[in-house]
Amino acid sequence: MKKVAFVCVHNSCRSQMAEALGKKLAPEVFESYSAGTETKPRINPDAVRLMKQVHGIDMEAHQRSKLLSDLPPVDVVVTMGCNVQCPALPCTHREDWGLEDPSGQPDEVFLQTMARIEEKILDLKHRLENEE
Repeated sequence: MKKVAFVCVHNSCRSQMAEALGKKLAPEVFESYSAGTETKPRINPDAVRLMKQVHGIDMEAHQRSKLLSDLPPVDVVVTMGCNVQCPALPCTHREDWGLEDPSGQPDEVFLQTMARIEEKILDLKHRLENEE
């Protein structure tokens, strides 16, 4: 089974949502991980609250902010859209999802970002299934 790492600088919001949604929506296709070049003491509270509301996922129960060095070797690296400072990891496939960080924005912005991540997770699942 492929291992997918969702990475951004702080590993506190977009990459955490992607890890949680990957575990919920595609566990039979790939293992989901997230990490960053820096960590935050906790996952973004708005992301935590809205993921609970919308998807019934308690990210704080099973996830924490992690560094790239905490990851196992991965096959696919998905950067969230942090451009220049985006971390590099060895992998066989890399793509950037170009998502703006919703931190500090109203709930609607978080919900839009969450919906985009969900679409992209399902698309990635479909593509990886067809590679098998």
